Amino acid sequence: MSGWSDDWEREGQAGRVRADERPPPNFSVRPKRRRRGRWIALIVAVILIAVVALGLLVDSRLQRINALPDYSGRPAATPGTDWLVVGSDSRQGLSPAEKKRLATGSANGGRTDTMMLLHIPQRGHGAPTLVSLPRDSFVPIPGHSSNKLNAAYAFGGPKLLVRTVENVTGIRIDHYMEIGFDGFASAVDAVGGVRLCIDKPMKDPKAGLDIKAGCQVLNSRQALGYVRSRAFATGDLERVQHQRQFLGALTDKAVSPGVLLNPFKSIPLALNGTGAITVANGDHLQHLARFLLAMRSVSNGKGIATTVPVGGTGFEPGAGSVVRWDRTKALALFDALKQDRPVPSGT
Repeated sequence: MSGWSDDWEREGQAGRVRADERPPPNFSVRPKRRRRGRWIALIVAVILIAVVALGLLVDSRLQRINALPDYSGRPAATPGTDWLVVGSDSRQGLSPAEKKRLATGSANGGRTDTMMLLHIPQRGHGAPTLVSLPRDSFVPIPGHSSNKLNAAYAFGGPKLLVRTVENVTGIRIDHYMEIGFDGFASAVDAVGGVRLCIDKPMKDPKAGLDIKAGCQVLNSRQALGYVRSRAFATGDLERVQHQRQFLGALTDKAVSPGVLLNPFKSIPLALNGTGAITVANGDHLQHLARFLLAMRSVSNGKGIATTVPVGGTGFEPGAGSVVRWDRTKALALFDALKQDRPVPSGT
């Protein structure tokens, strides 16, 4: 018996020796993983804080005005969201050298060169629709008889323009955006120019425009001349097509990975772009983000881009050359947007 116990003891001692001779377990792996996880969490937190701070800064740079009127008989809220996008001839913010470079002239801005209605439907109710409203459209302006649509801005600023558009379309405007020559040039310069495909050579000394046919990148001077020029047989009607084409191309460039992922382009665009546009009180960065996504859908062919149906042109005393809408088709178009339905093919 003693022999067996002695053998067991020796075997146990041998086992203990072998266990003691094993290298200690590596307890440093878990702390290293914890430290790595903390660093990753810290980096993510810093990035999130930076993004939020940049968003608040950008939102604070938006210029806001009381653009949406409050009057008896205003259209009721309709499904979806409706923007009135305005490009004014304001030279505010431009130095004499910049006015010369952009060929804007020195007149005091008081009218609108561009007016577009963007309808963003409710989710699942179709695609966005962008409707150009020619500036020479002959429409009734509250308190001023009938005149060109852009005269409403000259008579009463954004509020009267919004009210006029609401009266003739029956659509309640939810958001307002305005950009002058300075903001236009800043946006184009921030993205490094905008690529457009031009059907034919264009030359217009009044707009400072001299470009060849073909696909090319337009700088701020060329782009501004392209959307301002009226040196065409159809005048304002062809110009609104150029304006839609440019706005779509600018939106595509602004939300492209080459701009969004490049802080040297995206940050100047966010700061300069938002600092140069004017929106209605209550409009914020999240509204602009949805606007950009809708515009991208339109420019990519997933939405609709059109001009209000036109019945003809003519001359009106006190107004000059005007554009007359096809009232029946125009009402059908706006009624469809008002009810969040697809745009009728006939319009």
